[in-house]
Amino acid sequence: MKALEIKNLTKIYDNNLVALDDISFEVEQGDFYALLGPNGAGKSTMIGIISSLVNKSSGKVNILGLDIDTHHSEAKKRIGIVGQEVNFNQFETVHNILLHQAGFFGMPFSDIKKNCEFYLKRLDLWGKRNEQGRNLSGGMKRRLMVAKALVNNPDLLILDEPTAGVDTELRRSLWEFLVEINKKGTTIILTTHYLEEAERLCKNISIIDHGKIVRNSDMNSFLREIEIETFIFDLKEKTSKNLYSENFDIKKINDSTFSVQANKGTNLNLIFDFFDHEGIEILSMRNETNRLEELFLKLTNNDH
Repeated sequence: MKALEIKNLTKIYDNNLVALDDISFEVEQGDFYALLGPNGAGKSTMIGIISSLVNKSSGKVNILGLDIDTHHSEAKKRIGIVGQEVNFNQFETVHNILLHQAGFFGMPFSDIKKNCEFYLKRLDLWGKRNEQGRNLSGGMKRRLMVAKALVNNPDLLILDEPTAGVDTELRRSLWEFLVEINKKGTTIILTTHYLEEAERLCKNISIIDHGKIVRNSDMNSFLREIEIETFIFDLKEKTSKNLYSENFDIKKINDSTFSVQANKGTNLNLIFDFFDHEGIEILSMRNETNRLEELFLKLTNNDH
């Protein structure tokens, strides 16, 4: 049984905007799945359909074998959604927000109490449990949204840009938490603009553009397709030179730093020999390429 099956899903709005164009893909149980695409590609529309907030035009959506049309209530109990917008009563206390959310699922009160305490503690919100939601920082609100989506122990968690606008420390702590619950069996679907996030966390990936799936692959195979690597060279001493090479693309960032784009597998000694020939001594080098971003731009720019 698949965690999510989408077959020939189409959404056409009243103004004839085709948001989703006959897309199909599957997510296995236990997967950590990336759904990527530029703004307006159709990601949020798809999530809206899965969560029953948006009506589809045609196609099928099954959640753990349950058709969302014929088994709407049962399917909804199996998923948790963390949307981009804060959607809780800002004047309720943090604890009550979770209690009320869990209450929608008809859980025994002992389980509700246990789950609320667990997620508030695990997401570092226990000390704020008696605060009103409006008094939380932006990062705490994001964590509360995650707790709210998980309080009923869903089998499938869908995260729509969960770390947008949060600092690096919080982003990484959320990564650790998501990896932890995924290892315990929760299937996770992640949409994100932080492509490093998808590369680090996800096992499989779909890229959507203009309402169509343009690539569906496991992450490792996908990343092996990259053709270009970018390296940043910091110089030991400043130079006013502008450099040119027939073998690779070299650009001056400033008097102390150059970037070099070379074909994958290029012998780095050739680049070092080039700088040596120019009388330039290298202080340090780092690989600046986000491999997933390279592929993402390549795929979605083909018809732009």
